[in-house]
Amino acid sequence: MTHVVNPFSHRLGVIRDWRSRWYVKKDEYVNSLRGDVLLRQFLAKRLRGMYVADIIMERGKDTFRIAVHTSRPGMLIGRSGEGVEKLRKDIEKEAKRKNISLPKNFKLDIIEVTSPEASAAIVGAMVAEGIEKRLPFRRVLKTTVEKAMMNRDVKGIRIAVSGRLGGADMARREEMRRGNVPLQTLRADVDFAKERANMTYGVIGIKVWIYRGMKFDTNNTKINKTK
Repeated sequence: MTHVVNPFSHRLGVIRDWRSRWYVKKDEYVNSLRGDVLLRQFLAKRLRGMYVADIIMERGKDTFRIAVHTSRPGMLIGRSGEGVEKLRKDIEKEAKRKNISLPKNFKLDIIEVTSPEASAAIVGAMVAEGIEKRLPFRRVLKTTVEKAMMNRDVKGIRIAVSGRLGGADMARREEMRRGNVPLQTLRADVDFAKERANMTYGVIGIKVWIYRGMKFDTNNTKINKTK
C-alpha cells in the first residue's frame, strides 16, 4: 500500500519554505496557529475568483504581515487602493469576530504573479471556473493543459478531476497530463494545489501538479561547507 504525500510538504526545507513564518512562546502557539488557519479559510472564501496563487503570513513581536500573491492585482487593489483598504478592514472585522488577536502594526501586501500558468493554484481555479460554467470537462482540461504547456517555465503538468463528471449518476476520476512530473525527486520544483467546483449535483474535486524544472540554488536552504 502506497502513501500519498503532499508535494509541498515533501520538499519543505529542501526547495520550499513555510507559508506561515513565526515563532512564539509555548502558551501562545495554539492561538497563533488557530488564527492562521481561520484567516486562511476566510481569505480563501473572500478572494475566490481573484486567481490567488499563495498566501504568506509572517508574525513578529509586534508585527503581522499578510502577502497575497495574485495574477489579478488590479481587481484586488481597486481604484486608489480602495480594494486593499476594504480587504484590510474585512480581515480586522473577521479577526475580532473569531477572537483572533492582531497587533497594531498589521500590514497587507498584494504581490503580482507574472506567470499565472506556472501556478498550480491559479490553474486549478481556471479549471473550476470552466466546469462551473457547465463547459465539457474534457475540453476544459485540454485547453488548460495546452495553455499551461505554452509557458516556457512549465516542463510538465498533470490535472485530475473526480466526482459526478458531466452530471453522471456514478462518480469517477479522469486525468490528463503532458510532459514529465517527477514526484519523488526532491530537487524537482513541483507545485501542487487542490480546488473544488461547486455544482448543483455535487462537488467536483480538482488536483493540479505542475513541474517547473530542477531547482539547485535556493535561498531557503543553507549548505554548511566543511574545510
